[in-house]
Amino acid sequence: MTRQQRIETSGPLSGHVRKGRRYLSPLAATGVLHIGDWVRDDLPDLLWPVLALAELGSSEAVRFVRWQRAVQRDLVGRAEPKVLADGLDGRLTSLDRLIERVPDAQHAIKDRATEYGLLPQSVARALASYPERPAPWLVDLDLTPPGQAEVDLLARAISEAIRDGHRGSIIKCLSIWSAVLAGTFRSDSATIDLLKLYPNDPATRSQADSMIRAMWGAQKGLSLTEEATRFEAAIRWAKVFWGTNSMTTRCIRSRDGNGQESGEQDSGSGVTPGAAPEDGAHLRQLAMDLVSSYIEALETSPARLYDQERQEVHSGLVARAGRDVITALGAPDLWCMEHGAHVGRALVEVRIYLQWMALQDPSIYRTYQDYGAGKAKLYARIAGEFPQYLLSRPTVKEAIDELDRLSRNDDVLDHRIVDTRDSFAGGKSLRAMAEECGLLDLYRHAYYMFSGVAHSEWWSVETHCMERCLNVLHRGHLIPSLSLSTGGNVELAKSWVDSLHALIRVSLDILGTDKEAVTSAFAWLTPHADPASPTDVHHDDGDGPQNPDSTAHDPAPAEK
Repeated sequence: MTRQQRIETSGPLSGHVRKGRRYLSPLAATGVLHIGDWVRDDLPDLLWPVLALAELGSSEAVRFVRWQRAVQRDLVGRAEPKVLADGLDGRLTSLDRLIERVPDAQHAIKDRATEYGLLPQSVARALASYPERPAPWLVDLDLTPPGQAEVDLLARAISEAIRDGHRGSIIKCLSIWSAVLAGTFRSDSATIDLLKLYPNDPATRSQADSMIRAMWGAQKGLSLTEEATRFEAAIRWAKVFWGTNSMTTRCIRSRDGNGQESGEQDSGSGVTPGAAPEDGAHLRQLAMDLVSSYIEALETSPARLYDQERQEVHSGLVARAGRDVITALGAPDLWCMEHGAHVGRALVEVRIYLQWMALQDPSIYRTYQDYGAGKAKLYARIAGEFPQYLLSRPTVKEAIDELDRLSRNDDVLDHRIVDTRDSFAGGKSLRAMAEECGLLDLYRHAYYMFSGVAHSEWWSVETHCMERCLNVLHRGHLIPSLSLSTGGNVELAKSWVDSLHALIRVSLDILGTDKEAVTSAFAWLTPHADPASPTDVHHDDGDGPQNPDSTAHDPAPAEK
């Protein structure tokens, strides 16, 4: 262990290895752990068995084994056993690799698949709905957009493969069975004894499932060691697969089943709006419409579902800022610097984050998410230090469990890194980010003051909360004020809406959202409209505002 590393012996991160201001679990500190995502990377490549087993049932996996045995016998002597074993492991890209070595093997592959009932019409139609899929020769159907039946099958098949551990293990066992049939499988006697009975012995099935899943990751790592480019074709296909899904199906929310229309917005929770000034009464609905249109534009535009972190971060941060604005606009008492500074601060912060991240390597979006997950882990550990009488309360336990869930850690493998540096960007300050992405003036003119109010810097406390004592004998000291800021500052509220609109447009531009989708979603705004002006808003067709870059640089003066 270097001088920069040490093991924490106390506190909520006891046992973690400290590297500077980062805290790594012992497992993560080894540097050899790689957390894979088989659903993202591998499931598309295994789409054929995923679909077939969804239609036939897990117990019919034996049909694939019979198919593997028959094809290997048909091709015996045409290629070495390892080539045959790898080519028949259930992956679509593996079929293509096998055809490269044995060009006429596709006849045996297709004929035997038909013989054993592995290509029913429902499965063939679902496969044929994807462009650029590997082994396109496997089904004799033209590319056709999926109908509802195909969408339902795909959704059910993928859900079962993910949620049903036994089904997932069977799919992953196809490579093992192929190697066994080809005579290339090697393992210890205990593993072989389990596989002999799998999956027909209920007593050992669970143990074998776990063993197969463990072997899957190890075998994939070995394959990459032997051939670094082994899964490049699978990754390319996975990107096409998830991207196609974004264009053929729409997002679904839990609220979609509660009787509300998909475009309907909540009116707020726990907030009783006060009487808004007449010229600002429209602002809350306007902010809600802007956020709804932003979401509509994203959901009607093709999405990158393989590497979805960028859109997740963008939409999450914009939604967070939009929710702040909508909630504050529902309570006019917050329309002042004292109580509403957090709104302006969030708008500026999110704008800087998104524009700075756009200049970095795309991995920054995953880094941002991992940083937050590490903080959730830290908060859960800190909460776990509460006295026992608090920990026994259901609400406290529920809160800790939720933080553990948000840490995206594993119950068995503690891999989540806790980074206590000042930001997700390796400790880089927001000011430095703003300077690097050309928003230093926005940071200096707006964020400084908003942040000062939010952090209770003395100038803000003195301005908003104190007043001068007029008793000359008291030497003019400051005393707490008994009057509240009046709120209802319409200009400040309008600046929030303008900033939200600018943020939305910046996000859509960075994401490269389909222009037609954006135009359609914002058609209710007139060209060159000032979104905060009620006279410039209508619900006819239009091209949307052309200058969304107005941002609140000059906070309103403090109100008394």
